[in-house]
Amino acid sequence: MSEIKQDDEKILNIVKQTLEDNKADDVVVMDLRGKTSLASFMIVASGTSQRHVASLSEKVQMNLKAAGYKSMAEGEEKADWVLIDAFDVIIHIFKPEVREFYNIEKMWQAVVKTRPEM
Repeated sequence: MSEIKQDDEKILNIVKQTLEDNKADDVVVMDLRGKTSLASFMIVASGTSQRHVASLSEKVQMNLKAAGYKSMAEGEEKADWVLIDAFDVIIHIFKPEVREFYNIEKMWQAVVKTRPEM
């Protein structure tokens, strides 16, 4: 396994802390280094409602920006599933039933082992 780049580690820490502080559920970090060129890490988390998903997304982006990192997001209007692209770190925030339906952890299971973070 290759070393974690310093920026990736900082982004991971910001995202994980923000999700923890704002009571995200079932946070999972997937280490994609050496497995795909898509990103180095993928974080999957759940919010309890559309409002909670939107709030988590907003706070993650705000904290990344405050630390000098750019990000782009999709899905904020409906807030069933928000995708935040922080370049080498991709964050998915779902409502629980949407997460269960798409089950992206299972999709990536063949590529990488997932582990709960919180």
